[in-house]
Amino acid sequence: MSISSKEMAKLAYHALAEKKSSNTQIIDISNISVFADYFIIADGSNQNQIQAMCDAVEEALYKSGVSVKQIEGNKNSSWILMDYGEIIVHVFSKEDRLFYDLERIWGDGKFISAEELES
Repeated sequence: MSISSKEMAKLAYHALAEKKSSNTQIIDISNISVFADYFIIADGSNQNQIQAMCDAVEEALYKSGVSVKQIEGNKNSSWILMDYGEIIVHVFSKEDRLFYDLERIWGDGKFISAEELES
């Protein structure tokens, strides 16, 4: 079973929201990148929440037949990157998110709202 990158992004977004992610951003990078279509960036308030968010994303996508290609970071990390090929999910601590500021770096991408992702 194959699902679109938009559907993958939607599943990841909802999984993060279920775990009370903070300030989740969806960036369509398909017009400026050859390696992915979407970045999803979220932060959690502590290590347990960050790990729970990552576990929820992995489970939601796995149930849809999508396996993670690579995960960078572990349960003690303050930034976990989950590479699904077409989408890349970044889960940060609040401090590291501010420090790395991926939204600025990928500012040429199209920031889309959850409502746009649903349509």
